[in-house]
Amino acid sequence: MNDALVIIPALNEERSVADVIRSIFSSAPNVDIVVISDGSTDNTANVARNAGAQVIELPVNLGIGGAMQTGYRYAFDKRYHFAVQIDADGQHDPADLPRLLDEARQHHGDMVLGSRYVQKTAYRSSRSRRAGMILLATLVRMAVGYPIHDTTSGYRVVNDRVIRLFSEYYPIDYPEVEVLVLLHRHKLTIHEIPVEMKERQAGVSSITMFKSGYYMLKVSLAILLEILRKSGVKGEARS
Repeated sequence: MNDALVIIPALNEERSVADVIRSIFSSAPNVDIVVISDGSTDNTANVARNAGAQVIELPVNLGIGGAMQTGYRYAFDKRYHFAVQIDADGQHDPADLPRLLDEARQHHGDMVLGSRYVQKTAYRSSRSRRAGMILLATLVRMAVGYPIHDTTSGYRVVNDRVIRLFSEYYPIDYPEVEVLVLLHRHKLTIHEIPVEMKERQAGVSSITMFKSGYYMLKVSLAILLEILRKSGVKGEARS
C-alpha cells in the first residue's frame, strides 16, 4: 500500500472516469485510487474497476459531502498519510499531482490547495461565477484572517490529521468552502499552489442555476455565522 490515496467522487461519470484514473497512475504511479460511485445509475463502478481503481458503491446518492466523507473514512481506516480529492470529470490535471503531494510531504500545510488564482493561469470563468468566487474569498478571509484565493477548488491534498477530522465530520452540501473555515477553527493550515484546470471532459454538471443560487446562499450564511461566532469569542476574551 502507498502512503497517498486519491479519492474520486463520481456520479454517472462512465465516459470520463477511466481516462482520469489512467492519467493519475501515469503522473503519480505511487498512489492508490478509490472511486466513490455516489449512487451512479450508469457503468461508472465497473469502468473504474477495469481502469485499476478500488471502488466503493453507495446505494443512494449522498452528494459530494457524503461521497468524500466515505473516502476519508476509508483513508483513515487504511491509515493513509495523505488523501487527495480529484474530480471524475477531467477538470483537474493529474500532471499537477506530484507537486501537490511534494508540498504536503514537505509539511507546507495540513491542506495543500490547487489554486487557479494564486498566480495567473489559463483558466477563465464567466463574470457571474467570478463575482461569486470573489464574494466567497472575501467572506473566507474575514473568517480565517488571511487570504485564500481559490476557495471553491476541489483539487486538494490533506495530511493524516485532516483525514481524521474529515472522517468524523464533513459538510454535506457543497463542502469545499466550509471545510476551509473548519480547518482554521481546528488550527490546521492551508497552503495554495498554482494549478491549471480544464473544462469538463464529458457528462453534465449536476449544479444547475438554481443549485448555484442555493450554494451561494448556504455557504455565505455558514461563513457569516462563523464570523459572528469568532467575533463573539473575541468579545468574551476582552471582557
